[in-house]
This record gives sequence, structure tokens and C-alpha cells, in this order.
Amino acid sequence: MAKKPFLNYNRSTVSEVTYKTFEIAKKEKAFITLIAIFTFICGIISPYPQIAMWVGFGLAAYSAIANDSIQTIGTFIASNSKKPWWILWLFMGLIFLATVLYSWIVFDGDVSSQRLMTKGFDKAPTSFSFLQLAAPILLLVLTRFRMPVSTTFLLLSAFSTQASSIGAMVGKSLSGYLLAFVTAIFIWFIVSRFVSKYFTSKKPAKFWTPLQWIISGALWSVWVSQDAANIAVFLPRSLDIYQFIAFAGFIFIGMGLLFYLKGDKIQSIVNEKAGVTDVRAATIVDFVYAILLYYFKVISTVPISTTWVFIGLLGGREVAIAISKKRHKKRIKNIRRASKIVGRDFLYATIGLILSVLLAIGVNKKFQDQIVSEFMNLF
Repeated sequence: MAKKPFLNYNRSTVSEVTYKTFEIAKKEKAFITLIAIFTFICGIISPYPQIAMWVGFGLAAYSAIANDSIQTIGTFIASNSKKPWWILWLFMGLIFLATVLYSWIVFDGDVSSQRLMTKGFDKAPTSFSFLQLAAPILLLVLTRFRMPVSTTFLLLSAFSTQASSIGAMVGKSLSGYLLAFVTAIFIWFIVSRFVSKYFTSKKPAKFWTPLQWIISGALWSVWVSQDAANIAVFLPRSLDIYQFIAFAGFIFIGMGLLFYLKGDKIQSIVNEKAGVTDVRAATIVDFVYAILLYYFKVISTVPISTTWVFIGLLGGREVAIAISKKRHKKRIKNIRRASKIVGRDFLYATIGLILSVLLAIGVNKKFQDQIVSEFMNLF
């Protein structure tokens, strides 16, 4: 008799999970169909490298920018939500074109600002496996579930020819997370009183909007110089004029769709953070982030996960805001909320990292051999 409630509870739980799964599938029917079509296409074209590289590029271009939009243009979209989407698109789109054009001219056809010149990524792929083409599709799925995973790890790892290359990326990215986290706490402790008193009691002065646009534009340019490698990894390391036009034009149009959708699902990662819809808070976030990215760009050409730097920045900011609350009960409540947000974002980014390494191991035979060799050397 004692087992009946337990069995009934399990049946009820299974029914509830089944119902919710069915509802999600019904709601996301168009997206699931699109993913199935993309997966089928990747399976068909993988033996044809000249076609596969452009399909892979197209999928990577939209999935990378859609996921990483929270980092650079997320606060920009949130704080300018009342302005026409096409004005925001043209502003950021023209900055993108100027950035990649500069890299293409200065670095002899390379649009990645030499990020792909790092050992392990310097040779363009001459053939493609299904998993390499499917990596952007996985990124699209994770983006749909609002997971801020690292596009650098997920897309670049599948093309790495050396385990040490991924090791260097992981080390640089984790140091970026820690530096961003600590920097954010330090800065927001300094400005917290000013922010809580001035930002909530008065409307922003007129100079804040143009200042934010300038800083957001600079941040977007620095980000493009870092993360263009994640998209261009499918293509030749030196693009001719027609390849460059296809590269830049496709991304420019894709950005228009992203702005039209107001950042799509992933934008909620930014919107839930405290105060980012205020143009002043958004400007401070973008300014600190731009300085950090520029620093990591200068110290080496090793690709870095800008996602890890960004979640470190927002996480440190949330912790600082929570700790700075004057009332004890409110402070405890906000610390718990901040810890939950920081922990969730870190977990999602870690899941992306694990999936990226597994993908790299599954795709690359040389990478598998190096992993086995390193493991055997331990014994």
C-alpha cells in the first residue's frame, strides 16, 4: 500500500514531462524542422569541400553572431530598444564592414586579424567531416536554449590540428574570465554608490547616448577582430575579392535579421541582468569589456573565448551590485540571486567547452592520437 503514492507520483511526473516535451516540440516545430533540414544538407554535401566550406561558413556566421550578440550588441540592443532596428543595424553593420575590410587589406586577404595564423589553425581545411559542418548547428540549438556557450571553442576546436592549440585557448580564456570577474567587482564597488543614487533618480543626460554609441561601436570592432576567426575558419586563409564580398555581404545581411529579431532568444541573458537597459550602465559595461578585449588582443594572437570574458564581466558586476546593498536582508537575497546567475552562466559555458573538446576529439584523427599519446606519457 505504501508504494502506490510513489508509483502514482512517478506516473504523474512522467506524464508532466511528456506533456511539456510535446508542448516545446510543438512550439518549436519550425525551428526543429529547420535544424533537421540543415543536418540533412550537411550530410549530403560533406564530401564536396568547395560547397561544404560555404555552407559551413553560412551556418557558422549566423550561429556565432546570434550567440555572441549578447556580448557586444546585447546591451546596445537592450538600451536602444525604442529606436528603429534598421538604424542600429546600419550603424553596427558598417562598423563590421570597415573592420573586416581593414584586416583584409592589411593582412593580405586574412579577415581574422591574424587569429587564424596561430599554429594549429594556420592551414585552411581541404576536406570536411560531417561533425565539422554540424558544429554550427549544435551552436544554433544551444543558442535557442539561451546558453551562452563559447563559439571560439565550439567552432575552432573542430579544426584544430594540435591539442596544444586548444590548451592555449582554454588557458587564455579562463584567465580572461577571472580578470573580467575581478575587474568588474572592483569597478562596480567604486561606482556603486554613484550608480544607485544617480542612475535611478535622474534621466540620462543627452551626452550619454552618443557616448554609448561610440563605445559600443569600438567594442563591436574589437570583438569582430577577435571572433571573425570563428566564422572564417571554414574558408581559405587568404580571400580573393569575390570571396571577401561573399563573406562580408552574408554577415552584413545576417546582422540585419538579428537586429530585426531584437537579439532573438539569447538576448534575455542580458535583459535579466540588473540595470543594463539604462544607457549609462550599458555604456560602462561596454567600455570595460572593450578595454579587456583589446588587452587580450594585444598580448598574443592566440584565439580567446570572448564569451568567457563577457560572462566573467557580467558575473562580477552582479556580485558587486548584490554585496553593495545596504539592507542586510536585501543584500542576502541579491547575493543568492547573483550567485545563481553566475553559477548558471558558468555551467552553460563549461558545458559548451566540454562539448567542444569532445567534438574536436571525434573529428580529428591527429588530435585523437595526441590525446592518447599525452595520456600514455602520464604512465
